[in-house]
Amino acid sequence: MGKRVLLFPLPFQGHINPMLEVAALLHSRGFSITIFHTSYNSIDSTKYPLYRFILVEDGGISGRFRSVVGDAMQRITAWNNNCEQLFYDCLTSVLSEKNEEPIACLIRDTHWYNLQYLANKLGVPTLVLRTGSTATLNWYMTFPQLIQKGFIPVQESQLNMPIIELAPLRMRDLPCLPDCSHEVLRDLFTHAIDAIRASSGVIVNTFDAIDSTEVENFQKEIPIPVFCIGPLHKFTPPARSSLLDPDRSCLDWLDMQSAGSVLYVSFGSLACMNFEELIETAWGLANSDQPFIWVVRPGSVLGKDKVDLPDGFIEATSGRGKIVSWAPQQEVLAHAAIGAFWTHNGWNSTIEAICEGVPMICRPQFADQMGNARYVMHAWKVGIELEGKLERGNIEMAIKRLMREDEGAEIRQRMRAMKHEASLSIKSDGSSSINIDKLISFISSFKIL
Repeated sequence: MGKRVLLFPLPFQGHINPMLEVAALLHSRGFSITIFHTSYNSIDSTKYPLYRFILVEDGGISGRFRSVVGDAMQRITAWNNNCEQLFYDCLTSVLSEKNEEPIACLIRDTHWYNLQYLANKLGVPTLVLRTGSTATLNWYMTFPQLIQKGFIPVQESQLNMPIIELAPLRMRDLPCLPDCSHEVLRDLFTHAIDAIRASSGVIVNTFDAIDSTEVENFQKEIPIPVFCIGPLHKFTPPARSSLLDPDRSCLDWLDMQSAGSVLYVSFGSLACMNFEELIETAWGLANSDQPFIWVVRPGSVLGKDKVDLPDGFIEATSGRGKIVSWAPQQEVLAHAAIGAFWTHNGWNSTIEAICEGVPMICRPQFADQMGNARYVMHAWKVGIELEGKLERGNIEMAIKRLMREDEGAEIRQRMRAMKHEASLSIKSDGSSSINIDKLISFISSFKIL
């Protein structure tokens, strides 16, 4: 009889896909897969007929919040605090099954922290999937210390102050969320780190060439195994859990464009802008005279379910602009016509751009995005920042800097070198491939339940 791995993703798009990629990786190595998922952003199980899915109700908690970024932390906290018995009942039920394959371990998202203690109570070995970089775990550990030292809340005069413990970060690059106090963030980060200390190890969607120093720093504080097995999407088929249906017509449109000529613009599944920013973005793109694909997601403008583009914009960009509500991002970034990526710098987007050698225009908004952007611009030097208020002239200038000027050519050269490092990591003797083998051996060493 084989072995079974239980997986529990956090139900946000940027967290679901990496967990499904881990599932695909483990399944390819002979493990059976059982995935717990909530009714909120429920995964379509019909797309994964080889896996078993178990719905975990959340007692109606999801309905208490609006589906906006500012509620994300409240939602996570409520799930962890109020669903313990539901999670416990679900786990005990699975453990008591007699006719299923024995359980090797549970893999949980970083932010399902209370699940760690329930699993420990039931004797289930548990690994943590960090869907961001290893660096973010070090930020989490340092955040409470910065509060104790009086650096947080950050004063205007200290925004550009370097954080020695977290170089190359400045105070302005620390994680934040709209309408979320630093005390709430401190508590979330503390819970996450304490639960990691109680785990058996950490899996990270990254590769050694960009994260090995951060892993070393993390393990000085928490000496548990860390498995850098990314870029995950290069080891597995594309995840099919998109909460929006991608418009694949953009790929046909790209086929008709010149190599390296198109700017891809997408701000992920949660980030939003106000209507004034939408107008400035539209006319910045129009005035740049650069071909572009722009993902305008339903609900991406605050307070509007339907997004109306400014009058005259479609006519002004006819023939060189493609607007879609959602895109198959990995395929778009891999297309030869793409020359740059205007991004919010979520980790999935950042590492996908690195893998395809696509330089970035960085416009981070919340969570770990500011820190990711800082690494892109100042540690790796493979992107430029679009700072301050969104204004069409600055947008036009940033696009031209990256796609037409000498500065952009130097950035593209550095990005090609990073792409090469990513390619090396997934070869049979590459660092991530070796770490996957180590992970499989580690999971196999657990006592079977």
